[in-house]
Amino acid sequence: MRGAARRRASGLWYLALALVATPVAAQTPSRGETVFHAAGCAACHTDVDHDGPPLAGGRALKTPFGTFYSPNITPDPVHGIGAWSDADFVRALRDGVAPDGRQYYPVFPYTSYTRMRREDMLALKRYLFSRKPVARQNRPHALPWYLSFRPLLRVWKWLYFEPGEFQPSAERSQRWNRGAYLVLALGHCAECHSPRNRFGAVERSLRFAGTREGPEGEAVPNITPDKQTGIGGWPRGDLAYFLQTGATPDGDYTGGAMAEVIDAGLSHLENDDLQAMAEYLRSLAPIRHRVAAPGKAQDKPPRNPWD
Repeated sequence: MRGAARRRASGLWYLALALVATPVAAQTPSRGETVFHAAGCAACHTDVDHDGPPLAGGRALKTPFGTFYSPNITPDPVHGIGAWSDADFVRALRDGVAPDGRQYYPVFPYTSYTRMRREDMLALKRYLFSRKPVARQNRPHALPWYLSFRPLLRVWKWLYFEPGEFQPSAERSQRWNRGAYLVLALGHCAECHSPRNRFGAVERSLRFAGTREGPEGEAVPNITPDKQTGIGGWPRGDLAYFLQTGATPDGDYTGGAMAEVIDAGLSHLENDDLQAMAEYLRSLAPIRHRVAAPGKAQDKPPRNPWD
């Protein structure tokens, strides 16, 4: 009961904050700003727990493979991305390679961002370069010694990474294709809502079916339209409203990482985009995989995949 109360209080807080922060006559967001919010950049690249500057990195992400710290993505030319060219930025998102040739760990979801259109990548770069530069040095990851040898990531990519831009389906509606692009590329929803194998790759047979080993050790729910273990009982309108406010159809509110994703990102999207995301998610093949009720926490402690 106390956990549910905390989630409800957290959800009400985020909803109230969103209502207070929204101006009466809001300006239409730029393309880059829309991409920025859809891609969840603020949530991952700001160390909120320690009052870190926006987008200056340093946020810890604990995983079964070690603790990763997000980098500075402000336009600071020394510690951030201020010296990056357009080609550098596109290469990082499309191929998971840094300007100096280092391979990025897949905790950075380039495995989904690779599907972004080039024009959206560059719009995002322009938006980031309009933010305030912060001279904050990046913190090195805390990883086991055998994962510190980055050239091994070339092998991982050869096995599990499929680069390439999203291709719309001619057999589907414009709204469905927009939703697919937002979910698969920008929102990178499968990165968190899917279990991973012992090498950190998404298990394709359980894509979107939830996992007990999500970010920060939190369980992440099944978001396929399975009626017993997923969102099969959620109408499209309720799902879109959840993405905007965190409110579940039963009157509860989401908490944890999802509340932050909504507050810092999805709540800033246009309703048409949220409706498109809901339509795409509702069209997925249902997968019976019980993890946690959608939008809620999981009571069972996470299992270590190395065991």
